[in-house]
Amino acid sequence: MISLDDAAELAAYHDEPAQLPSGAPGKVGRLRLRFERRADRTVLADLYRQAPLLVQRALYWDTAMPEMACVFIVSTSGGMLQGDRNEIDVSLGDGAQVHLTTQAAMKVQEMDANYASAVQRIVLADDAYLEYLPEPTIPFRHSRFITRTHVTLPESATMLYAEILTPGRMHRHDEVFQYDVLSSTVRAARPAGVDLFVEKFVITPEHGDVQRKGVLGDFLVYANVVLLTAPEHTSRLLDTVGPQWDDSTPLAAGVNRLPNNAGLVYKVLGRKTEPVRERVREFCAAARVECVGRPVPPRFAWR
Repeated sequence: MISLDDAAELAAYHDEPAQLPSGAPGKVGRLRLRFERRADRTVLADLYRQAPLLVQRALYWDTAMPEMACVFIVSTSGGMLQGDRNEIDVSLGDGAQVHLTTQAAMKVQEMDANYASAVQRIVLADDAYLEYLPEPTIPFRHSRFITRTHVTLPESATMLYAEILTPGRMHRHDEVFQYDVLSSTVRAARPAGVDLFVEKFVITPEHGDVQRKGVLGDFLVYANVVLLTAPEHTSRLLDTVGPQWDDSTPLAAGVNRLPNNAGLVYKVLGRKTEPVRERVREFCAAARVECVGRPVPPRFAWR
């Protein structure tokens, strides 16, 4: 199990829960997913799961890319609890195509001790394509959550990764930005070990007004989308995806290059979750068309 106890933002939260201690059996979720391209379809060739994380099987419901494996990551618990430690390893073989998502929003439950963490390690081989688009994160009052994502891929591979962060349970006005700590780090590297970029943000509402000008302002919901792909795709997308400002929604969005020709980063701010999700979907749709030449299918009727 990987420890994140060295993170400075967690220094005040090393006390143990009065219930099960951190990292105890039942509090460590593990997933290992290995995908391979076989003939005209990507298959889930290897699966290891440890509760509360669960994956059942690969589905093929994307009509625009019927050869792509679509997988839901399921949690059998009521969300992330204090002392929980999740680890997810995902690998794609040559030419594999995968859509990875979660069955529901990640609810980070209220805490009075310790913290919850998630470590994700993702490895793509040549010409692999991964869409990792989980549902939004909802940090409850006094929750502490840290996540680290490390991606390794060659220039010929493409990965779309999105995080959507809400300020808490927005229908409870006394819970907006009432969590203690939320920390997220995304790091990407080439197979030879050369780092492409590292992006980290730490939000501690108690120690600074998150809604001051220059940070979120009047916005509540934040989305961060990382597209790792070849430079030629990056240049063409930059010509078609521009900055957006919508006073009526309200909503703001913008795109920029990542260092070392790694790809693009696309950020969206809004006051409600659904408009932000829709902008993320539009960007991902444009990225899919550019990178693999396929459209995104219509949204499900219940979404």
